[in-house]
Amino acid sequence: MKEIIFYRTESNVCPIEDFLDALTAKQAQKVAWVLQLIEELDQAPTQYFKKLVNTKDIWEVRIQISGNIFRLLGFFDKGDLIILNHGFQKKTQKTPLKEIKIAENRKKDHLNRRQ
Repeated sequence: MKEIIFYRTESNVCPIEDFLDALTAKQAQKVAWVLQLIEELDQAPTQYFKKLVNTKDIWEVRIQISGNIFRLLGFFDKGDLIILNHGFQKKTQKTPLKEIKIAENRKKDHLNRRQ
């Protein structure tokens, strides 16, 4: 079973919590449902969770509700531990490179501080 945690900066800021706080209650509820699904299923459907191609092992949690599309980006650490480190509202067909770079930089920061 997978476990999802949220990345924190060195100054203890949590970008995912900040992103979730900006959502409506209904949107946050759907995000929570999708995260629970990913944790509990051995193989989460790709409509909710998939690896982004051409990235440094960045994974994408996909949430769609009422015409809005949200993405949470993160990575695997220590087996089945998923560290989510960036969230945004998706407005284009492809995941913007700038959003991927933020996730990759936060992954690098997390791994450097963990050692």
